[in-house]
Amino acid sequence: MNRDPVFDEIKNLLTEQRNPRTEKIDRVSIEEALRLINEEDKTVAHVVEKAIPDIAKAVKIYVNTIKNGGRVFYIGAGTSGRLGVLDAAELPPTYGTPYWLVQGLIAGGYGALVRAVEGAEDYKENGIKDLKERGVNKKDFVIGIAASKRTPYVVGALEYAKKEIGCKTALITAIPRKDVDIKVDVLISVPVGPEVVMGSTRMKAGTAQKLVLNMISTVAMIQTGKVYKNMMVDLWATSRKLVERSKRVIMIVTGVDYETAARYLEMAHGSVKIAIVMLLKGIDYETACKELEKADGFVFRVLGEKE
Repeated sequence: MNRDPVFDEIKNLLTEQRNPRTEKIDRVSIEEALRLINEEDKTVAHVVEKAIPDIAKAVKIYVNTIKNGGRVFYIGAGTSGRLGVLDAAELPPTYGTPYWLVQGLIAGGYGALVRAVEGAEDYKENGIKDLKERGVNKKDFVIGIAASKRTPYVVGALEYAKKEIGCKTALITAIPRKDVDIKVDVLISVPVGPEVVMGSTRMKAGTAQKLVLNMISTVAMIQTGKVYKNMMVDLWATSRKLVERSKRVIMIVTGVDYETAARYLEMAHGSVKIAIVMLLKGIDYETACKELEKADGFVFRVLGEKE
């Protein structure tokens, strides 16, 4: 039988190596197994820390993309794809972004979120097709997420985005930088080492990818004026919890009571930042909107606070 070339491709990948620290995990107690996993997880944040300069580059492109009318696309397969879809889905209610602004694409389509469609990742043309269906153009930013860097679905999408469309690209991977041969504008390498269970990249590699995605999107939202101090001021009050959180933020910032916060939130058509500006500047809704527009959406600038 001829050996599949994929066998040779993956055998030397860091994500496919055995972890010497967990070789006896199948015969230790439950608590000891949990401690072994926990010890491995502790190493992830330190690896991500080393990638901060590259993460910062991705944030700058992300922010410039939004400011220039572009969109951000996360694209991945399996756990990586699910993490991208998750990050994209959480931005509208948290930061008031339109649903089209940041989109997550996963090999096999959204059905793969709840039921694995593993074979869908094996074809470059699938990644290209999914980008074409979204009408990706040179103003957009495509971020590939692939623990092993070899995922054809992701590689095909990144190559198409960079070479054919000319848009900015990035790759988040758990492979060391020296082993990555994909041409992207930003490479975020978080080599967390062999997994607790060999090849189970939903574990440390997935955790690292989640941390990086959290950092990129959160700082990008902060850089576009959606946070005042460390509070969300552009959230969509689409549930009882978010409505009450909105009122609480207004109360914390302005010092008003619950009833006043509720009244101004209604007057501001559900916008926390507009309600805050109305209260602290003593101005009406229309004027508050104009002030925020002049300040690029930053509350602290409207209030005359220091950079």
